[in-house]
Amino acid sequence: MAVLPLNDSSSFDDDGHPKRTGTLWTASAHIITTVIGSGVLSLAWAIAQLGWIVGPSVMLLFAFIGHYTSCLLADCYRSGDPLTGKRNPTYMHAVRSLLGEAHMVACGVMQNINLMGITIGYQIASSISMMAIKRSNCFHSSGGKNPCHISSNPFMMSFGVVEIILSQIPNFDQIWWLSTLAAIMSFTYSFIGLSLGIAKVAESGRFKGTISGVSVGSISKTEKKLRSFQALGDIAFAYSFAIVLIEIQDTIKCPPSEAKTMKKATRFSIILTTLFYILCGCSGYAAFGNNAPGNLLTGFGFYNPFWLIDIANVAIVVHLVGAYQVLSQPIFAFVEKKAAQAWPESPFITKEYKLSISSSHSYNINLFRLIWRSLFVCFTTTIAMLIPFFNDIVGIIGALQFWPLTVYFPIQMYIVQKKIRQWSVKWICVQTMSMGCLLVSLAAAVGSISGVMLDLKVYKPFKTMY
Repeated sequence: MAVLPLNDSSSFDDDGHPKRTGTLWTASAHIITTVIGSGVLSLAWAIAQLGWIVGPSVMLLFAFIGHYTSCLLADCYRSGDPLTGKRNPTYMHAVRSLLGEAHMVACGVMQNINLMGITIGYQIASSISMMAIKRSNCFHSSGGKNPCHISSNPFMMSFGVVEIILSQIPNFDQIWWLSTLAAIMSFTYSFIGLSLGIAKVAESGRFKGTISGVSVGSISKTEKKLRSFQALGDIAFAYSFAIVLIEIQDTIKCPPSEAKTMKKATRFSIILTTLFYILCGCSGYAAFGNNAPGNLLTGFGFYNPFWLIDIANVAIVVHLVGAYQVLSQPIFAFVEKKAAQAWPESPFITKEYKLSISSSHSYNINLFRLIWRSLFVCFTTTIAMLIPFFNDIVGIIGALQFWPLTVYFPIQMYIVQKKIRQWSVKWICVQTMSMGCLLVSLAAAVGSISGVMLDLKVYKPFKTMY
């Protein structure tokens, strides 16, 4: 650890890092930006597969598990004393500190794959929303005579160009404003989706849907099981923020304890988002019943008032632009740190060039950051264009990240951190919960992968029009 001059101590934290300034509200904004994302759009479809009783119950269960394991994870930010212990600035640092090098490597691979997968899912969702705006306007201008088939590729590429520009923001601390804007946008489209669902129920005068959801007969028994499994993955995806929780916590100022602030932010964010999820998912299911669309707002696309749907889809795009950055920053930081350690003398890796925009504004440009981050965005854009299946991709990502990153690692780290005795009542309870969540993840993965296989039979990459 670097020894800092005494007169600089007020500007730096105990690890030599510039003073962290994050608060309960900035941490909550980061979490809400990450949690209330494209996952909310598939919840009506997920409830339709599970029915009125199981659907909302599963959402509450996932919320409880997410909150519980996030609180365990928050206690692992510092090793030892919660106020003065060594900081673990990333998820991987925490895993290495408490579980060892082998676990850290496994965690790093899974975390980065999942973060990349979520950014791909966000690109797919944003392109669907942009297409919905275009098709809605086309449909209404033609009076319904034009089928308005559109390719998603130009919209994905446009999203990629914007992300290449924003990806040059150096680190997490400097994107608080983007997270705040994205959080506001997430509430905007959630409220619109909720309002439209309520309005449609009021118009029809009845709640649609059934106790068991989509029934066998309209689909086969096998398809019913696979859809139900996929629905579990979709709901798990809707709570996928544990993989950046430590990174968010590393922005919080101390005192008070970062863990206390993070637990409050987690509790506030999960209660708020779960309320939105249940309202949006249930209102969508009540409005459409077992025919609920895979993407709630784009499913509304050809209904009036079409201008309100356009506003909601614009809000989705703006939100996902910010969420993409929140989730890609840990990948950027990991690669850039490894490159700097491997080639510390390379000007290409370490040198910053000052770019003057005006007499009062200038920005630092790093060549490695410029090229590597641009290539990352191009890669995720290409993958999104190859497999633009929103529901299936959401389910796969949710399945892959839920057990290992949201449940397994937080529980194992907490056991080591708090020295919980093996075979004690608490040890048995948390390990039983972990095994149950593993079975849920495996089932969700099977359902979602089968959905992708079915979609690939009829999809032509880069050519299919919607």
